[in-house]
Amino acid sequence: MTPSQAFDALYGSCAPDLVRQTYLLTGRRRLARESVERAFQQAWEHWPDVAVDPDPAGWVRAAAHDWALSPWHRFRLRHRQAGPPPDDPSDRALLHALLTLPPRHRRALLLHDGIGLGLPETAAETQASTRAAAGRLLYARETLAALVPDQAAPEVLRHRLAELAATQGLHVARPPLVRTRGRRRTWWWTVAALALTAAVVGATTLSLRVAQDHYERPVARGTEIRDLPPRAAPGPLSEEQLELRALLQSQSLRGPERLVPQAR
Repeated sequence: MTPSQAFDALYGSCAPDLVRQTYLLTGRRRLARESVERAFQQAWEHWPDVAVDPDPAGWVRAAAHDWALSPWHRFRLRHRQAGPPPDDPSDRALLHALLTLPPRHRRALLLHDGIGLGLPETAAETQASTRAAAGRLLYARETLAALVPDQAAPEVLRHRLAELAATQGLHVARPPLVRTRGRRRTWWWTVAALALTAAVVGATTLSLRVAQDHYERPVARGTEIRDLPPRAAPGPLSEEQLELRALLQSQSLRGPERLVPQAR
């Protein structure tokens, strides 16, 4: 297959499930779709490495989960408010219990109990030790058992998570559109980087041009100042200036007559 065909095949097999997983991590439909799209755009940018990866689906899944759980989304207006809750009361209670968990514990629970990864694989994907991943998983299970005891059993939870994500009507964009958006974003980032580099080079060049290239010692107090031009005395008045001076001297020194000009 060509790279585009291989990418489209990976996208078609992974994207629908991946967008449902990221919805369970965030509770936001728009953020789930954005996370999956950004993950596949990164995969397309690094396709020579992703294509030979032992687990390309895991590569994309890790990128999507990282983007979905990024703390910077709290500063984005479009992702501050959560989406509408599920209609079913049991689905709503399960989603609320999931979002109550810390992000790292929620991710460990989804990978182990929701997707079915082993504990070492869960620890590797979350960049944690096996002991830390096990602790997060136990804490998540205990929290769910306290909030939704009828849905917290591992054999029940995986089925309920799939049902909850499947009822939200999540959809993904077509693979060619994702590749086009990825190339466009890469082009804009390249232009922005070149513009920033040009601005830095221009500012540096201007600073070098206007900056002093030698040290000038300050003048000490009391030092005689030399090489100043001599004071120039005013020259003789012209005939017009002499007439104007005589006119001003002949007028009164007070009163409005001194303020109102007379036509000549």
